[in-house]
Amino acid sequence: MKFEEIAAVTGKGGLFRIAKPGRTGIILESLDAQKKKVVVGADAQVSILSEISIYTHTEEGATPLADVMRKIHAEFDGDTGLSKTSDPDELKAFLQHILPDYDESRVYVSDIKKLVTWYNLLAKDHPEVFEVEPETEKEEEKEEN
Repeated sequence: MKFEEIAAVTGKGGLFRIAKPGRTGIILESLDAQKKKVVVGADAQVSILSEISIYTHTEEGATPLADVMRKIHAEFDGDTGLSKTSDPDELKAFLQHILPDYDESRVYVSDIKKLVTWYNLLAKDHPEVFEVEPETEKEEEKEEN
């Protein structure tokens, strides 16, 4: 599984695997143990994890969520010791440790809670998502373009 195959839906907790597009919307399957299938209509706000970034003070202005989650996984290997009920100051310190140049004025505690919740879910049930693609595949794609 890759970050490009995982989505978050506004108003629905958790993460979903994109199963396939349907006539009335997108068919999603929850990543939790229930594997519940849900159809979301065209009016639903669906965000693909590979397209989400965290605001930073860098020249680019943001860091992709996938990169941040890989940093977390490299450092904590699946156990951050945090949850969505953790103290706000502890959550801010955690993100400051992982991403020192994050923009404190544009990244809210609720965003950090989502990051921690999503990371914990993926680390528990789908740790393969944190594996980095081999460089040879990326180089081949660049040569073709």
